[in-house]
Amino acid sequence: MKNVVAIGIAGGTGSGKTTLANKIKEYFGNDVVSICQDYYYKSFDTLSYEERKLLNFDHPKSFDNSLMIEQIKALKQSQKIGRPVYSFTEYKRLPET
Repeated sequence: MKNVVAIGIAGGTGSGKTTLANKIKEYFGNDVVSICQDYYYKSFDTLSYEERKLLNFDHPKSFDNSLMIEQIKALKQSQKIGRPVYSFTEYKRLPET
């Protein structure tokens, strides 16, 4: 089994996280899987669409970090995951993975 390494890239909105992740993937090729924290926004289904539009999605409590950590651990064990799909037009998590 390969040694699996997880690299976290942090920064504010528009700070270049995706650009750096893409450069890492470009360098290492198919040996890299990129997981974006945006996939793990909580679904605020109890709020109306108008209320969801007003949420601060940069706030740490906007993310389902427990699920993200659980899935990163699974990937490190070479397990498949059903990662969340988030709709940026509806401001909520979709049922499919």
